[in-house]
Amino acid sequence: MVYLPVAVQLYSVRKDLAENPLANLKALKAMGYEGVEFAGAPAYSPDFYAALLKESGLVCCGWHMSPADFSEENFLRTVRLCLTVGATTPVLPWLPAKTLAEWKEQVQWMNQVAEKLAHYGMRIGYHCHHADFQPLENGETPWHLLFQESSPRVLAQLDTGNAMEAGAKVMEELPRLAGRCRSVHAKPYHCTKGFDPVIGEDDCPWQEVIQHCRNSQETDWLVVEYESPALPAMEGVQKCLQGLRKFLEA
Repeated sequence: MVYLPVAVQLYSVRKDLAENPLANLKALKAMGYEGVEFAGAPAYSPDFYAALLKESGLVCCGWHMSPADFSEENFLRTVRLCLTVGATTPVLPWLPAKTLAEWKEQVQWMNQVAEKLAHYGMRIGYHCHHADFQPLENGETPWHLLFQESSPRVLAQLDTGNAMEAGAKVMEELPRLAGRCRSVHAKPYHCTKGFDPVIGEDDCPWQEVIQHCRNSQETDWLVVEYESPALPAMEGVQKCLQGLRKFLEA
């Protein structure tokens, strides 16, 4: 059986992380998480983050970044940060595009960034949100356009909850991303209760998702994300991990 390690998107616990980074990471490790995915601009030096990871025993599986981080001015600084912490697959959670023409322009820009990152053994990814499944002028969605026209070096990070909220079917989307889906965001979603339920109490077909990830043998990480105020942040990610483990062990 293919083993699927589980990480947590640290945006889920951002307030706890800001108050005491090391204590927070150690608590996540104690819950059973094996990795973390950072988000946003770094508050500390690359070496500080590397030390946090070493001390907590966690692995960095990625970093959600801004398009500005890959500008000419910031590119090398971003590469250094990523390589220092081991985030060889930085991910963009948004792009400055609304129209078809703007999206086509951004696809070409991502191809250029992917080409530059390849020299450092890195790849760039894109993380989906609700708007990425809304049709453009030609009837195509940004999500599908991006992965039809981008380089194979551009990775896809499907967020199960965001896709379901937009009306997309997770088990139709995953097969379309063959060769690109190195990580999947495990975010719970319920058709009537929204993002409040934890994994196992929602409507995502988790067993099918896990089976697909195992069969494809290309998914390196499942990344839990829980942002609902229905539960305290640390409680939410703990319950999501517990729920996900039941499917992984079934």
